[in-house]
Amino acid sequence: MSNVMPHSDDALRITEIFYSLQGEARTVGLPTVFVRLTGCPLRCVYCDTEYAFSGGELFTLGQIGHSVASHQPRYVTVTGGEPLAQPNCLPLLTQLCNAGYEVSLETGGAMSIAGVDQRVIIVLDLKTPASGEMERNDYANIPLLKPHDQVKFVICDRQDYEWARFKLDEYQLSRRVADVLFSPSHGQVAGRELAEWVLADNLPVRMQLQLHKILWNDEPGH
Repeated sequence: MSNVMPHSDDALRITEIFYSLQGEARTVGLPTVFVRLTGCPLRCVYCDTEYAFSGGELFTLGQIGHSVASHQPRYVTVTGGEPLAQPNCLPLLTQLCNAGYEVSLETGGAMSIAGVDQRVIIVLDLKTPASGEMERNDYANIPLLKPHDQVKFVICDRQDYEWARFKLDEYQLSRRVADVLFSPSHGQVAGRELAEWVLADNLPVRMQLQLHKILWNDEPGH
């Protein structure tokens, strides 16, 4: 399976553009426009956006910019799928930054972040053993992370937690980025259980629940 989606000079394949509350990470709860790009080289067992694997519609950068601006947002999140699977994701990120938005990128950690505009807040999802995609982690991305970036672990079980705890220490992530996020995999580990593990080990992480799942039960468009 190729890591790169077909592309034209000034277009991206988009699954949806919508306005909602940010469901996780540092800006949780803030009104945000989401630009969901189509396609992903990963197949995580807990994926909640399988509808973004294929299909979508071609939008030019100008059309995306117009759609985003219609919501008059302060925050914009580019997500997927895996946004970096489409080469034109990089100029899109720069265009959004130039428009004055606070821009974040949600990426699965299997593709290089080297070309991402330095103004973008990267939320890098390191895949745990139970995700089924741990071997796809590109650890060359870690030295490229900036102080305002974030690293996320989706925890499916105790083994995942111990693995994430080891990576937290191995790469000194809490000193490298603004936030390290531990998120319980919906339906696999209870939020309270994960919270108790974090407290017992006094970890320097932000334990989070996904607000959009609580409010809208993971309906597309939220």
